[in-house]
Amino acid sequence: MPFGWFNPFAGRFALTSPKYDSYNALLLDLSLAERSTQMREDIVIIGGGLAGSEAAWQAAHRGAKVTLYEMRPKESTPAHKTGGLAELVCSNSLGSADPQNAAGILKEEMRRHQSLIIKVADQVRVPAGSALAVDRDQFSFLITQALDSHPNVRILREEMTEIPTDCVCIVATGPLTSDKLSQAIARLTHSNHLYFYDAISPIVDADSINMDIAFRASRYGKGGDDYLNCPMDEATYQAFYDALLAAEKVQPKAFEQTPYFEACLPIEVMAERGRQTMQFGPLKPVGLEDPKAGRRPYAVVQLRTENAHRSCYNMVGFQTRLTYGEQKRVFRMIPGLAQAEFLRYGSLHRNTFINSPQLLHNTLQFKERPTLFFAGQLVGVEGYTDSAAMGGLAGINAVRELDGLPPLTPPPTTAHGCLLSYITTSDPRHFQPMNMNFGLFPPLAVPVKDKERKRQLISQRALEDHAAWMSRSGLS
Repeated sequence: MPFGWFNPFAGRFALTSPKYDSYNALLLDLSLAERSTQMREDIVIIGGGLAGSEAAWQAAHRGAKVTLYEMRPKESTPAHKTGGLAELVCSNSLGSADPQNAAGILKEEMRRHQSLIIKVADQVRVPAGSALAVDRDQFSFLITQALDSHPNVRILREEMTEIPTDCVCIVATGPLTSDKLSQAIARLTHSNHLYFYDAISPIVDADSINMDIAFRASRYGKGGDDYLNCPMDEATYQAFYDALLAAEKVQPKAFEQTPYFEACLPIEVMAERGRQTMQFGPLKPVGLEDPKAGRRPYAVVQLRTENAHRSCYNMVGFQTRLTYGEQKRVFRMIPGLAQAEFLRYGSLHRNTFINSPQLLHNTLQFKERPTLFFAGQLVGVEGYTDSAAMGGLAGINAVRELDGLPPLTPPPTTAHGCLLSYITTSDPRHFQPMNMNFGLFPPLAVPVKDKERKRQLISQRALEDHAAWMSRSGLS
């Protein structure tokens, strides 16, 4: 079928309860108003990375016509080397394939969606233990080939500098979004909801925090027990300070060179300014008293909960360029964190992402425009697989929007669902990108102390609930 025009609002569903009459009337008015502008028949996807490629595949696989815009090779980025779709610019690993690992659960759910990214990754897998590592050249080649040969997909090699309004559109341009499109996104999101560098603090599994040492409190008693506090005496602080300065740091790539924002200095940069500087910053002890010692600590590291379940905690103010191994070694010197399990390590690197809790529904639709979706790292997920997973959901829901069907949201007990829940329900004031981890899943109905058994049960529940959701939604 040739590309033409279609009005996606004509088939919009209505709610039948009398109490929704005014809502249905509003939808009708909206539909009639929008019919004055003809809508394109195809779904437009901007960005041919992993998220955009997966979105294109999911939409085309479900019968929609797709136009995929990718500016490479005509316009390149500082990190890309080729014009291939889904080019892996960093590691060649998509993370763990173990179904007892959170990332492995996400991959298994994607297989059930008939994910192109995971299918090709399985085909070109190279030895890497339990990780799903790939031959990066073959990976990109086969994905490009699959989309280029699909009868429902056309690929246009040109830069998009504006977000179209006459179609269902998915923006999936990733961390290296071009300057012109970044400006368009900034205008759309009112600029203060677009960020260009990650300043990410580590996240710790709540079960690995020693509560015999840490205590719950907010400064001056304001805010109840929102924070966990890890108290330091002077000797511990001095040892921590010395280790922090001596620790190995990640050297930024050329395109990541940037002056630091004063509001989000790496913790080691703050330490370089003086031995006591951290005590007047994130480690300040004022307004806190250790109930076990009965006095104010010399310094305090605060941990802020990342979700309503209190299953994982953010190390407040600990954005860092320390290598992962050094983060584990040095940050375990903090009292209460000697056995800390890091669900996410800290980082500071080039990125482009929106404040999803402020801007997106849990369907990945832009709140101000239901025909516009965002996906991939732009929505605040980290890593290849997580980006592709969000692209897949956006592709599925874009087709449903085009067909006038209600969008779908996976249950929060699934890997897709809990990741989606994080990026759309987190506190917008503290929103930071996140990768898939067990801390995002809701707790089990019956608590389990054994960690391995707990994870097995979370994995089992996720895959069972995902299968049931797919069946209910007609995706199976």
